[in-house]
Amino acid sequence: MPDVRLASSQGRWILLTTVLGSSMAMLDSTVVNVALPRIGEDLDASLAALQWTVNAYMVTLAALILLGGSLGDRYGRRKIFVLGVVWFATASLLCGLAPNATVLIAARALQGIGGALLTPGSLALIQASFHPDDRAKAVGLWSGFGGVGAAVGPFLGGWLVDGPGWRWVFLLNVPLAVVCAPVAVRHVPESSDGGGHGRFDVLGATLGALALALVTYALIEAPGGSVLVAITAVAGVAAAVAFVYVEKHRSDPMMPLDIFSSRQFTAVNLVTLCVYAAFSGFFFLTALQLQVVAGYSALQAGTALLPTTVLMLLFSAQSGALADRIGPRIPLTVGPLLCAVAMLLMLRVGKDANYLTDVLPALLVMGTGMVTLVAPLTATVLASVDTARAGLASGINNAAARAAGLIAVAALPLLTGMGPEAYRSADAFETSFRRAMPICAAVLIAGAILAFTLVRRPPPDCRHPECRTHGCVTAPPLERGPASSGRLGK
Repeated sequence: MPDVRLASSQGRWILLTTVLGSSMAMLDSTVVNVALPRIGEDLDASLAALQWTVNAYMVTLAALILLGGSLGDRYGRRKIFVLGVVWFATASLLCGLAPNATVLIAARALQGIGGALLTPGSLALIQASFHPDDRAKAVGLWSGFGGVGAAVGPFLGGWLVDGPGWRWVFLLNVPLAVVCAPVAVRHVPESSDGGGHGRFDVLGATLGALALALVTYALIEAPGGSVLVAITAVAGVAAAVAFVYVEKHRSDPMMPLDIFSSRQFTAVNLVTLCVYAAFSGFFFLTALQLQVVAGYSALQAGTALLPTTVLMLLFSAQSGALADRIGPRIPLTVGPLLCAVAMLLMLRVGKDANYLTDVLPALLVMGTGMVTLVAPLTATVLASVDTARAGLASGINNAAARAAGLIAVAALPLLTGMGPEAYRSADAFETSFRRAMPICAAVLIAGAILAFTLVRRPPPDCRHPECRTHGCVTAPPLERGPASSGRLGK
C-alpha cells in the first residue's frame, strides 16, 4: 500500500513533480492559439499550416493517450512519466527552433506523443504514491494548481509572443522539464501494475492516429478539390473502419467496444463530441478574431480569454456538487445552451471591439456555461460504467473530446469559406468568423438536445470524480481507475 504522507518532504516533492508535468501539457494546449498570427507571419504560413500547428498535436495525443496510460501501468508509472516529460520538452525545443512550418508541424506531432505519456501519468503517480488518507487532498491540490496553470497560460503566452517572441511559447517547456524530470527520478517512488498482462494494442493506436490524420488532412485541404484529397478522405474512413474492426476482434483492445453497451456512456460521449467540437472551434477562431480583426495584441488577446478559465477554476467544484443533488440532465442541457448564447454574443466582436461591452459579456456567459456542464459531464462518464472501468471510460471521453476538437479546427474554415490567406485580412476573416459562430452554436444546441433526451440520473452508489477543481478548457479532466488497479487503458 502506498504510504507517502502529503505533509512530508517527499510528499511535497511528488506534488511539485506532478503539477509541473501536467502544467507543461496544459500550458501548451492553451497558449498556442494566441501565438498563431505571429507564427503565420514569421514563417509565412498559410491558414492550413496554422490549422496543422494545432491539430498535429491533437492527432497524436488523442490517438495515444489510452496507450500511454497502459504503458505506465505496465512498465512503471514514474519511468513512463519521466520519458513523457523528456520527450515533450525535446519536441518543444524542436518547435521553438523550427525554421519553417513543416518542421513545426512535425515537432507538434512529436509533442502530442510526449503529452500522451505524461498526461495520464501525473494523476497516476499521485494515486500510486500517497497514503489513502491523503490522496483526496493531494488530488485536490494537484488539480487546483493545474487549473491555475491553465488560467495563467493565455496571459503568459500573449506576454511571450509580444515580448521575446512566439518561439518562447514552446521553449518555456524546457526549463520546466529540467526541474521536473530530476525531481521525479529522485523523489517519486516507482510503481506498476504487477498483474498487467497481454499485448499492447499498437495496431489499434496506429489505425486510430492514421484515421484522425487522414480525415483531418482531407478537411483542411478540401478547398483545393484535388484527387489526392478525395483519396485521403476515403483512406481515412477506411482506417476508421479498420480501427473499429480491430478493436472488436482483439482479445485485449485499447478501446473495448463493449463499453458502449452502456446507453448513458454512449449518450454522454455524443454530448462530449458536440460541446468540445464547439469549444475548440471557438477558442481557435476567437484568438485570431481578437488579433486579426479587433486589433488586440497577443497579450491583450490572451488576457481577454482569462474569464472562462477563471470561472471554471473557481466554481467547477460547486457545479459538480449541484449536479450530484439534481442529477446531470439539467446541467448538461443548460450548459451547452448558455455556451451557444455566448457564441452568438461573439458576433458583436468586430473591428475596434470594446472589451467591456463587446467581448467580456460573451466570455462570462461562455465561462458560466462551461462551469455548468464540464464537471457533471465527467461525473456522468464515470457513473455510467463499472468502477473497475472508470479510468478507461475517462480516457475514452478525454480522447473523444480531443478528436472532436481537431475535426472542428479542420472543418470550420472549410464550412465558412475561409481562404488560405484569410487570417491576413481583417475583412475576410471577420466574414468567416460571423459564419462560424452560428455553426458552433448549432452544434452546442444539438448537444443540449442529446443530453435532455438521453442522459439520465446515475445510481447513488456510482463512482465520483476525484478532480473536482480544474480549469481545463480543451478536454474533460482525465480521471484514473480505482487506486488498487490504476488502469487507464484496460
